[in-house]
Amino acid sequence: MTGTLTSDTEVRTVRAGRPGPGPVRCSVGDLLLADLPVSVVLFHDGPLDPDALAAGLARALGHLPEFAGRLRTDPAGDLWIDTDDAGVPFTVADAPYTLTEALDRMVLPAGGLVDHVRATEARREPLPLLTVRLNRLADGTCALGLSWHHAVGDMQTFALLLRTWSACTEGTDLPEVHRAADRDGQLDAHLPAEDCGTPGLRLPDPGERAALRRTVAGAALANRTVQVWFSPAETERLRAAHSAAAGRRLSANDALCAHLLHVLREVDGAGDEEQTLTVPVNLRRVLGLPDGTLGNLLGEIRLPYRPGTGPAGYAAELRTAVEEFTEKHLGVRSNLRFLETVGRDRAAECVPAGFDPARRTLTISSWCRLGLQDLPLAGRRPIAFSPAATLQLPWTSWLVEGPRGEGHLYTLVLPTRAAARLRGAAALLHPHRHPGDPAPAVAPRKLL
Repeated sequence: MTGTLTSDTEVRTVRAGRPGPGPVRCSVGDLLLADLPVSVVLFHDGPLDPDALAAGLARALGHLPEFAGRLRTDPAGDLWIDTDDAGVPFTVADAPYTLTEALDRMVLPAGGLVDHVRATEARREPLPLLTVRLNRLADGTCALGLSWHHAVGDMQTFALLLRTWSACTEGTDLPEVHRAADRDGQLDAHLPAEDCGTPGLRLPDPGERAALRRTVAGAALANRTVQVWFSPAETERLRAAHSAAAGRRLSANDALCAHLLHVLREVDGAGDEEQTLTVPVNLRRVLGLPDGTLGNLLGEIRLPYRPGTGPAGYAAELRTAVEEFTEKHLGVRSNLRFLETVGRDRAAECVPAGFDPARRTLTISSWCRLGLQDLPLAGRRPIAFSPAATLQLPWTSWLVEGPRGEGHLYTLVLPTRAAARLRGAAALLHPHRHPGDPAPAVAPRKLL
C-alpha cells in the first residue's frame, strides 16, 4: 500500500501484492452495463480503523483480483478485465456531518460520501474499478462509501467482495469464489438450448439515441431522489392484503413492486396509459450456478401494467412471471444472437430493453436478502445501508433492507415534478402503516 497524508485526508492505493490468474473476457451482460458505476454507503455507529480496513481489503483483493484490475477493449470489441493488481484508491477523510446529516445526503448526486468510479472513461483509460472512501463523521460515527464498475459484476458479485473483506478483517472462513476466464463460455454451459426468443437489449435509432444522451446529460438537474421506508409489520400487512385479494400467496417483493408502481401511476396521472415494470432477476438461482459466481448474471422480467389492473392482480401477475421465468423471460441466447446480427463491436450503442425513460418504464432492483448488514468490518457491523445517487437516471429504483436490517428502504429517482407529487402522497404510499408502528432505528429526515 502507498499513500499520501494531509491534515484531514489520507489517500492510499490498496493492492493485493500479486497479480490475479489472468485476464477475464467480459460477457454480453457485462458489456451492456459497462458505462455505469454502482455506488453504495454503509453507515456505522462508531469509528472504523482505517489500517485494519485497508489490510483486510488487500487480502480480499487477493481472492477477488477483478476489483483491483483495469479494463481494456480489444480490436474485436470484446471487453477484458486485466487482473494486474493496479490497485484500489482508499481515501480516509473527515466529513462535517452527523450520522443523520450523512443519511440525508444519500439523495444528492454530489453527496460527497462516495468517490464514484468513472465508468465510461475506464473503458478507454487505466482507471480504478473500485473506490473506497471512509468518512469520519462529526459525531464519532462513520460512513463507508464504495463505488465499483458495473462491468466487474452485479450486486451479488459486490456482496461477495464484502463477505470476503469481512472474513479477512474478522478471521472467519472465506466464501467460495467461482470465476471464469471467459464469462460467456461459463454461462453457455448452463443455459437451456432455447429461451424466450426476445432479446433484452435494443439498438436505438439516431433520434432515440440523441434523446437518451440528453436524458443522461441533464439527469442531475431534471431528476430527484426520494426514499421511502416500510416497517416489517407494514410490509406484512401489505403482502397479506394483496395475497388475500389475489387468492394466492405472494412474496413481500411481489406486493411492494405492485404497490409502488400503482402509487406512481396514481400520482403521475398515468390514467389509461400502459406502463411497464422491469425487475432484474439473479440468473444464478435460475440456472443453478453457485452464489459465488462472478459477473453480471442478470436477466429481467418486463411486465406491463395495463389500465384497469389492480395492484393485487398485478402482484399475482408478477409472481406468475417469476415462476415462469425460464420459459417466458430468459433471453440470454437471444441477446447473443442479436449482437451477432448487429455486430459485437456495437454493443456500446445498445441499451437494455428495460431502460426506456420516455415511456416511464420503472426498474426496481431488489438488493434484499444479501445479508450485508450482518457483515462486520474491522469489528463493527453497519447499522444502515443505502444506494448512493450517481447518474440520477429517471425511473430507476432500488429496494434494500432498512436500518438494522428491519423493513424495506426504497430509493427512487424520478423527474422533479413526479418526485414532488410523490412526497405529498404519504396516504397513498402507506395505507397499511399503523400509528403504533415503530420508526426506523436511524433515518434521513426526509424519509417518507
